[in-house]
Amino acid sequence: MTDVTTVNGPVNATTAALRQLLDLLAADAPAEQLARPAAQARAAGADPHDQDVIDGATRTALDIHRTLAQRRRREAELAALFDTASDLAALRDPDAVLHAIVHRARTLLGTDIAYLTLNDPAAGDTFMRVTSGSVSATFQQLRLGMGEGLGGLVAQTARPYASPDYRTDRRFKHTGAIDEGVGEEGLRGILGVPLLVGRRVIGVLFAADRTPRDFAPEAIALLASLADHAAVAIDGARLLDETRSALVELNAANETARAHSDALHRAADAHDRLTDLVLRGGDVDDVTREIAALLDGGLAVHDADGTELARLETGPVVPPEQGIEASRRGGRAVPVDGNWVCAVLAGPELLGSLVLTGRADLTDADRRLFERAGTVTALLLLLRRSVAEAEDRVRGELLDDLLTVQQPGGHRSTGSLTLRARKLDIHLARPHAVLVLTCDPALRSRLLAETARRARALGGLAGTRNGRTVLLAPTSHPGALARELAHEFSRGLGAPVTVGAAGPVTGPEHLPDTYDEAHRCLLALETLGRSGGGAALTDLGFLGVLLSDRADIAGYVDRVIGPVLAYDTQRGTELARTLTAYYDNGASLARAKDVLHVHVNTVVQRLDRIAQLLGPDWNTPGRALEIQVALRLHRLARQGVPGHRSA
Repeated sequence: MTDVTTVNGPVNATTAALRQLLDLLAADAPAEQLARPAAQARAAGADPHDQDVIDGATRTALDIHRTLAQRRRREAELAALFDTASDLAALRDPDAVLHAIVHRARTLLGTDIAYLTLNDPAAGDTFMRVTSGSVSATFQQLRLGMGEGLGGLVAQTARPYASPDYRTDRRFKHTGAIDEGVGEEGLRGILGVPLLVGRRVIGVLFAADRTPRDFAPEAIALLASLADHAAVAIDGARLLDETRSALVELNAANETARAHSDALHRAADAHDRLTDLVLRGGDVDDVTREIAALLDGGLAVHDADGTELARLETGPVVPPEQGIEASRRGGRAVPVDGNWVCAVLAGPELLGSLVLTGRADLTDADRRLFERAGTVTALLLLLRRSVAEAEDRVRGELLDDLLTVQQPGGHRSTGSLTLRARKLDIHLARPHAVLVLTCDPALRSRLLAETARRARALGGLAGTRNGRTVLLAPTSHPGALARELAHEFSRGLGAPVTVGAAGPVTGPEHLPDTYDEAHRCLLALETLGRSGGGAALTDLGFLGVLLSDRADIAGYVDRVIGPVLAYDTQRGTELARTLTAYYDNGASLARAKDVLHVHVNTVVQRLDRIAQLLGPDWNTPGRALEIQVALRLHRLARQGVPGHRSA
């Protein structure tokens, strides 16, 4: 192991490299600099083990660097979106509003060009209104019939559409005029989202590149959110313009314009307040309190599964599925049984719902405010989910390290494991149990999500290992927890979930063996036909004792049915299989011979041979019980239960 010398004395080269990695991470160094410590150690001829440690730390540092970069990028997008809402709320001139919208769309998505078309109800088509980055006069003067091209289809269906390469995309109705304009502009990848005022499409907002591009769902959701703000701003500017014209002819319209202006100011102020709340790190309870105060009603917030996240000034509310679906389809808040329901969406994805109580009637302004509150709540839930996913990755890595048995000659630092666990509020000095869960392969991702949610509630860790879901939970009663989880998850997933448990133990040094025991318990439950149940080995009675680390399984099987197994091995007979069929069918010769597909006399002859090998009392109740247990243990060993071998 190579050492280096500092002012304070020799320092292990591995430690120096790890310190250098931490310093680089703290300084937000570029990713390429993170590879230097490993390269320097390799050049210095580091010990292979030390080099592996440094290489592993480098990979982890790169993962952390990527995660932080992704989060900074997401924060930048959200900040830009919030700035857009504030800018649009401050603009009153229609042309200024439209140019601001298109410029910000191009900036947010980093595309070569952005443009906006508005519908012409009189002509029944949509026309190019504002462009940013365009160089083609033909393209800037395009008009599209409803249903023509990508933009015409968006305007007609009120749904976003994206084309990786418009030139070769046959999903849209191509026309000569449109293809000429698009070709002259050199556009390939195009994304369009509708500008909606209520359920009415007033235009389409586009972002496009001059090279093929696949627009990610995040980009579509981001442009759709901007389009929502843009539609409100355009509609507000239009209404203010109409109001100014009407004031020339009707003095009475002054009160209407003032009321509408107040509503817009209130909506802008409310949106700014909610936006500021999210940017300051407010949680769901804070947003709920603000929305309830703004709308003067009770509010309940639920996630996509209907789990209550927050509630204020109202009793427990069950989110109505039909109301949520109606709001999701229409993109508007809807009244349901005296309450108002708004789906919380990120693009097409349902993140949750808001239920407003105590307000049977909502003005249009309050309704829009309620819908904007749903948008802000969606942003908050997305941020919360991103943080939770990052935390789950860290917790899963710790769980994997805790359950890993160190290879011979390696060093398992229980102290560092304990410290890492304590940073996640996991106190390994308390009794903990390990539970291994399994279900139908198609449901494994849902089982992992439910287990992770339960782990957070229990103060434990969840992850996957060898295709199984694993839970480390603080408890002194692993069997009871296994039964509870098997019942709860089986009901929630609509399919059997089997849970094997082991423990409790204290300290990280016992966890790998505890995991092995929990895995054996799970396999035993499946072999015993108890799928969909939960237990610890101690709950399996005599079988559980035999499966524990202290049992001599091979010796027990050999003592009870060893002569039969030896006879089968030497002569190629099926005496053990005959015994199993005989007992499994209630000691019935007739049923046993059907299962074995032999004549009843053959079964009798085999049982006579078994009596010669095991003694005349082989079928008495006591001996029969031991033989059946030995047969089951032999079957488990043949199926590969960890820690056991066939007798």
